[in-house]
Amino acid sequence: MGGYHVPVMLRESLEGLALKKGGRYLDATLGGAGHSRAILEALEGCGGGELYAIDRDREAIAEACRVVGLEPNSEERGGTVRPGVQFYILQGNFMLLDRLLQQRGVEALDGVLMDLGVSSHQLDAPERGFSFRSAGPLDMRMSDQEEGPTAAQLVAQAPLEELARILRYYGEERFAGRVAQAIVREREVRPISTTSHLAEVVERAIPQKAGKTHGGRAINPATRTFQALRIAVNRELESLQRGLEAAIGLLRPGGRLVVISYHSLEDRIVKEAIRSRLGHCTCPPRVPFCTCGAQATLREVTRRPLTPGEEELELNPRSRSAKLRVAERL
Repeated sequence: MGGYHVPVMLRESLEGLALKKGGRYLDATLGGAGHSRAILEALEGCGGGELYAIDRDREAIAEACRVVGLEPNSEERGGTVRPGVQFYILQGNFMLLDRLLQQRGVEALDGVLMDLGVSSHQLDAPERGFSFRSAGPLDMRMSDQEEGPTAAQLVAQAPLEELARILRYYGEERFAGRVAQAIVREREVRPISTTSHLAEVVERAIPQKAGKTHGGRAINPATRTFQALRIAVNRELESLQRGLEAAIGLLRPGGRLVVISYHSLEDRIVKEAIRSRLGHCTCPPRVPFCTCGAQATLREVTRRPLTPGEEELELNPRSRSAKLRVAERL
């Protein structure tokens, strides 16, 4: 794979999917095809099956096709890739996964995997503008570099109050007000159009003694701001909520949902989506009998999220924030 992307919690993902012979599965976040390739190998080992994969980024799709030996420019973009194993790649936002699959005649699935992280390739490509570690245009769009406003446009146009809200809610930045004010002051002098420029503005705005850490490690002062802008630009939380509803709706009885999230907002949405379908009664305590009619459609396979082991953290530090949850359709 040429280092395009290191799949996070790969063993746990495969175990969570509980692959079976003849099953039909979806990798809703294809990325560099690390998870997809492993699923294809496992399907071959258990006697065959089908895997569909979705990504909104043409670069990711081209790389995934190279990895599995498909023709990237083919309209079909799929076929038999291993004995008894079919693989099809669909381009689009996973929030529309039900529509994308229905266009292929897929009405039900035996398992869905969602890895919500940004791919290593996107982070490491300066021209994509995701990272403060390398200078590049302040873009951050996950799709084809043609759709929607960029992070630079958001930073240039959003009112002070809106910027502060984005940083506080999406980035959980406790200095959101200070950072937003610094951005507004700076953009009045000159446009903030590069990742390095924005990182400098944020670093000046946050007190040096703030000492933010993650798991005992210091993190760059710009981390939360970049996260917040990326989520806002790509409408990630809205996409996640819609995608989860669609995925759960397509699962057959016994089908598994496996989701890997990387920050608390994502994990909270995943947890609530699962637990709201566990059938817990929501009637007030003093009501003599249940009137809400709660019925369980899912069961929790992992009551608490799984996290990477020490060996994986050593090999892939970017996995340190990962949390994996699994649910099964009843």
